[in-house]
Amino acid sequence: MRIFFSGIGGSGVSAIAGFMAEKGHFIAGSDRLFDLYSGHPLRSCLEENGVRIFPQDGQGFDRSFDFAVFSTSVEKDNPDFRKAEMLEIPLKTRPEYLAEIVSAYRTIAVAGTSGKSTTSGMLAFLMQRLGLMPNFIGGGRVKQFRTLRNSGNYFAGGSDTLIIEACESDGTIVNYKPVYSLILNLDLDHHSIAQTGRMFEQLSDNTSGLVLACADDENLLACNLGQARYFSIYSDSDYQARDITFYPFRTEFSVNGQEFKLSMPGECNLYNGLACIAFLSELGISSDAIAGVLPDFSGIERRFDVHRNDGKYLVIDDYAHNPHKIHSLMEAMKKVSDRVCYIFQPHGFGPTRLMKEGYIETFAKGLRNTDQLILLPIYYAGGTAAKDISSKDLAEGVAASGRPVEVIAARAVFFNKSEKWDAYVVLGARDDSLSDFAQEIAERL
Repeated sequence: MRIFFSGIGGSGVSAIAGFMAEKGHFIAGSDRLFDLYSGHPLRSCLEENGVRIFPQDGQGFDRSFDFAVFSTSVEKDNPDFRKAEMLEIPLKTRPEYLAEIVSAYRTIAVAGTSGKSTTSGMLAFLMQRLGLMPNFIGGGRVKQFRTLRNSGNYFAGGSDTLIIEACESDGTIVNYKPVYSLILNLDLDHHSIAQTGRMFEQLSDNTSGLVLACADDENLLACNLGQARYFSIYSDSDYQARDITFYPFRTEFSVNGQEFKLSMPGECNLYNGLACIAFLSELGISSDAIAGVLPDFSGIERRFDVHRNDGKYLVIDDYAHNPHKIHSLMEAMKKVSDRVCYIFQPHGFGPTRLMKEGYIETFAKGLRNTDQLILLPIYYAGGTAAKDISSKDLAEGVAASGRPVEVIAARAVFFNKSEKWDAYVVLGARDDSLSDFAQEIAERL
């Protein structure tokens, strides 16, 4: 097939494009990000995989394409969209096309408002190491899947099994009909808890086989998930973690008498690991075999990425961007350092507006008097958005609780500060340049 992807620079779209290119199809695409930055690493990676990249001005289209897939962030007045309509090329959104791919495989859908990138990537890695040859389409970039031609957010295996990160953000998760579903948690993110809960119930109804869920999540327990099986830390369940020891950069625990080691810190990653252990056990994989490969998983890019750890300074980069993720990250950091500077870049005006009170409450409760919160301007990736909220609105709410917070106009301002902390955490979604910022901090301390 010949497929054009408009908005190919997005994490979800690039994963599908790379996956289909790896499967032997002719793939082309465009993205406004690549128009602004022709040397973007993701563009180079796609081109290494044989993908042709065009400007996002419509010139990449001709009638030879079987269909075009559009990111939901590409507006209908975009030149690509108008050109595809003019040529009468069939149009699909990314979620619509992903739903078609899901139907073609024995699909494992990993859902939840937090942790699905790490869990889906971890599961794909473990299944690959266990010889199960899975296919994988994700959002986060698995470090051990990265090559010059693969950014790490997909894997083309030889089986009929596909693992997907089933994101609820645009509501189309209800169209997926997987064989298995893992539902990790339910909290405020793109939609209200009630709305997302209804989506997860529909996903459960659409699942022809096993549904696994977290027994510690009260919001999930309030959902009707049919005959789900459960994993947990605190509640009795089929797969409950016991004998837990949290270390600064790893976790040790046992499940049903088998000892496990996870090379990632924090309770949030323990839940992710438990979901994978539970699912693989349900497939009939021995606990001993799972325990043998679990420590080898090194994680997802921008998920607790360590840029410096030399005994004097610690610099972390993380994708945490909703209140639940930020809370989990801050709890993990409390086990690592007594003096942390958090540098947060909110993503998008709409999400910031939706989660404003959640952000304020999370930082107000999570910050210690020895910590510091620095807020960067809201990240804006283009498109139409009401710019009626700012980082200053968040700062005012956090400051009212008596916690240390400051807004800076640009990243460069940060380096003019004389005060030093022991640990620095850069956090925020969508913007890969935050990793470069974290690396710059690590180098200039």
